Amino acid sequence: MASFSACSPLELPHKFSLKVAYQGVPGAYSELAARTACPGCFTLPCRTLSGAVLAVESGEADRAVLPVESTMDGTALRNYDLLLRHDVRVAREITLFVRYCLLAMPGVRKAGLRRVMSHPVALAHCGRALDRLGVDREPVEDTAGAVRLLSTRRMFDAAAIASARAGEIYGLDVIDEGVQDEAWNTTRFLIVSRDGEVGVGARAPKKTSMVVAHAGDNAMVMLRRVLSAFASRGVNLTKLEVVGGDGGVVVRKGRRLRAFARVMVVDFEGSVEEEENVREAVKEVEGSAAFVRVLGCYASDRTVYNLE
Repeated sequence: MASFSACSPLELPHKFSLKVAYQGVPGAYSELAARTACPGCFTLPCRTLSGAVLAVESGEADRAVLPVESTMDGTALRNYDLLLRHDVRVAREITLFVRYCLLAMPGVRKAGLRRVMSHPVALAHCGRALDRLGVDREPVEDTAGAVRLLSTRRMFDAAAIASARAGEIYGLDVIDEGVQDEAWNTTRFLIVSRDGEVGVGARAPKKTSMVVAHAGDNAMVMLRRVLSAFASRGVNLTKLEVVGGDGGVVVRKGRRLRAFARVMVVDFEGSVEEEENVREAVKEVEGSAAFVRVLGCYASDRTVYNLE
C-alpha cells in the first residue's frame, strides 16, 4: 500500500523561502493566515493540524499555523492540545476577519442546490443560511477542500462554504457572501516554530501564552490564585478561559503524558524573560499548580486583518 505524506508540497520551494505548514489545501483560511503573517512564504498544505505541527517539530517546515479561537466558538481546546503534546513554541499571533462565501459551479443557482459541503465548523457558523436553503450538510476536512472537490467532480447540485479566494483558485462562482450567522466573525491563529518568537523588535509590546492545570475538581480555587498572582503585580490578563473536553486534556511532562480534566488557557501582557514582575507571577502560579506550560512569548498584535 502506498504511504500518504502528512504534508504535500505542490512545488519545490525556493531554497531561501520560509516554509509555513497549515491544515487544508490552497485557499483554506489557515493558508490565508500564513500568507498574511509571513508574506512571500512557501506554504506547505497538510492533511491534519497534527501533521502541520509535526512538520515543524521534524524540521520539514519552519512554522505552522493553528486556529485557536473564534468569536463564535471561543477556544479550540483540541488545537491547544497539540501545543501541549509537541515541542513547539508560539512565535506570533494573527487575527483574521472570516467572511464565508457560498461557492458553486458556474451557472448554478441557489434554487438548484441539494447539499452544501464544508468543514464542520464552517457549516455550524452558517447554520441559519443553510436552514433557509433547506439543503443537506456534508462535512469535509477543510473549507477549500470542499471547493476543490466540487470543481474536480463537477457537482452541479452542490455548493461549498469557503473563502472567495478558494473559488478563484478552483474556478467556482460566488453565489452568496457573508453567509455566517454573526456578521462580526474573527478567528485568531497562532504561528508556531521550534524556537519561539521571531522578528520581534525590542520596542514591540510583548504577550505571553501559558496553560495551567490543577489536581482535583476545584477549579475556582486555582482560578483565584492565578488572578491574584497577576493582579498583585500589575500584570494585565488578556485571556483567561477554563476549558476541558470529554476525554480530558493530555499534556507532556518530559517523556511522560499526564491527563487533566480541564486546564486554564491564560494570555497576559509582558515577557517572562524580560520583566521581573511577570516572572514572579508565573513562579507563584507554578508553586500551586500541578502543571504550568509557557507556550511562548511573542509580539502582541491587536490588528484584525481582512481576508478580502
